[in-house]
Amino acid sequence: MQARDAQCKIPASYAAADQDSAETLLITLAERLNRTAAVARALILAGRTVDLAGIEDGVGLLCAKTLDLPRDQGRHVLPSLLAVLDQLTSLTAALHNPGED
Repeated sequence: MQARDAQCKIPASYAAADQDSAETLLITLAERLNRTAAVARALILAGRTVDLAGIEDGVGLLCAKTLDLPRDQGRHVLPSLLAVLDQLTSLTAALHNPGED
């Protein structure tokens, strides 16, 4: 089975959004990435095959758009970024040791 993260997209209206909206969109994207990575990890631990392209694309988008924020607003997104990092670290561990929890 392959898991794709089709929900890791920031709407095209991002460019027109004000900075508060951009911050909210990035936090939402981070939350979606966390959920997607958690599902991918569970599938890997269950011995399933997982396509991680959606996660990779989502992380790239999250990083790029976070860099677009003013420094103060970027700091508000930091806890969400750290949560994504933690979840991806768990996912990486599962990839190296499938079937172990």
